[in-house]
Amino acid sequence: MKKPLRILRPIGAAFVGASTTLAFAPYQIWPLAIVSPFLLLLLIRGRSNKSAFWTGYAWGLGQFATGISWVHVSIDTFGGMPKIASLFLMALLVGYLSVYSALFAWSLNRFFPNDSKTRYFVAAPALWLLFDWARGWVMTGFPWLWLGYSQIDSPLASFAPIGGVELITLLMMITAASCVYLTIARQWQLALIPLVIFATGFGLRNYHWVTPAQERTKSVALIQGNVDQAMKWMPNHRWPTIMKYTDLSRENWDADIIIWPEAAIPAMEFELPSFLSNLDSAAKMNHSAVITGVINKTETGDYYNSILVVGQTPYGDYELDLDERYHKHHLLPFGEFVPFGDILRPIAPFFNLPMSSFSRGAYVQPNIIANGMHLAPALCYEIIFGEQVRQNVTNETDFLLTLSNDAWFGRSIGPLQHMEIARMRALELGLPLIRSTNNGITAITDHRGQIIAEVPQFETAVLKAEVTPTDGTTWYREVGTWPLYIWVAMCAVFGFIRRRT
Repeated sequence: MKKPLRILRPIGAAFVGASTTLAFAPYQIWPLAIVSPFLLLLLIRGRSNKSAFWTGYAWGLGQFATGISWVHVSIDTFGGMPKIASLFLMALLVGYLSVYSALFAWSLNRFFPNDSKTRYFVAAPALWLLFDWARGWVMTGFPWLWLGYSQIDSPLASFAPIGGVELITLLMMITAASCVYLTIARQWQLALIPLVIFATGFGLRNYHWVTPAQERTKSVALIQGNVDQAMKWMPNHRWPTIMKYTDLSRENWDADIIIWPEAAIPAMEFELPSFLSNLDSAAKMNHSAVITGVINKTETGDYYNSILVVGQTPYGDYELDLDERYHKHHLLPFGEFVPFGDILRPIAPFFNLPMSSFSRGAYVQPNIIANGMHLAPALCYEIIFGEQVRQNVTNETDFLLTLSNDAWFGRSIGPLQHMEIARMRALELGLPLIRSTNNGITAITDHRGQIIAEVPQFETAVLKAEVTPTDGTTWYREVGTWPLYIWVAMCAVFGFIRRRT
């Protein structure tokens, strides 16, 4: 009888982990992101270290197999490999990411085995945050589906300007752990902890970290080209694609800033000097600026995923100067660089594409300046790295800018989760966010992370809106998360001293 129960526990954990996906976009049943770790803590309670490890691993398998299923769309559709190979690669990714929840469960039971206040109020929240940080750092990091992102529309979102998404995650784990201890010890007064956390979140909604600077409002036009990803880089589609963006821009020269998405130009920048010079002149004549994603190649054969601005800029007339470009730093594994490339490149043509071998730009780069406005850029995947975005924001930054091309992921939930993450960056930093994409989600948020304008996915469209920068700052923008991790370190020390109590 015990053996079937041992099997049922990880199966149950996998279902609990899978339910966590429903807390994120597009479902946004945010309480599930608290219920899920609550149930995980109950499932590993009193179990051996080995059992806890595999229960935590099963929880991770459930979460990531459902939550990042969109990755397989890219590999399967554009990878050029057999279905079984793409599924195997996806299984490796999910299996790797699940290790972190397994290590959380193992370490909690290994070092804090007793049902004590130390285990639930100190160790569990601190260890969860520690392994979240590790997942967001090891091998360049993959901090997707951090639990805090699910709370963008919950009362806990109000804590983002104080300590970012990590503080929200920490408070969620304190809430979940206190509910576990309340259930075990029947100390009903502990219900005050989640009540105080959520009440504080409600109260903070009325606190304004920044104020809109109405006198500096600018009009923007985001061009959503909706170009078929499978056709985009074919030579006979180059000029039809370029002219599509050009024509849509010509109709919107009254905007202060016109923005094209990531790699909107399906050519290397050095191949189009005349076109870009003419675009620069046209934008200047109309007192506008054009920002676009473009691919660059150096004389030494290095590729960069870049952002270019022409028109009303301080850079003068257009010229090919890579020092005046923003170059993407955080590259997408398998999409823009291939881990263990010597092994994987022979598997499929996908891994042999030159543009799966990008070079990295600097971690911190100057803001883009367009029509007098300073924009802190993040290309696609980079928007999920909060600390990098924060460090690229300066006292002069007016807007956050992210260009993306989520056409790689079809009609999956990936682009919706991506937008949810981008909204959190706006809330953390107290700045409006402009997001221009090939086929959605193209949108603008205010400084509270609320979407104020968007266009439908999978349509050719232009999003025109007025965007207002802000005066002031947030605590998170000034200090980041280092106080939070100092707290984690202190909890670790305190926990080991008092782990029997």
